[in-house]
Amino acid sequence: MYVLIVYDVSEKRVAKVLKFLRTYLNWIQNSVFEGEVTEAQMLKIRNNLLKIINTNEDSVIIFSSREKRWLSKSVIGREKNDVDNFI
Repeated sequence: MYVLIVYDVSEKRVAKVLKFLRTYLNWIQNSVFEGEVTEAQMLKIRNNLLKIINTNEDSVIIFSSREKRWLSKSVIGREKNDVDNFI
């Protein structure tokens, strides 16, 4: 599945969320990640985010689609992190 994760967390937890999400997804902008993950990886992401964040103070929004091709993305200005993968 293709996911887009947007978060707004307390300053004391933002570094932990950033570091964790980088293990699974591409960091495309401040507090925004995108990428392809399996159902099992998505479950791990959700469970670990629940351990990191404070649900009374923080917010994480997860958009998902079966495939990336069902979404269109348009960037105005400079893209923060190029998501092309070179092998």
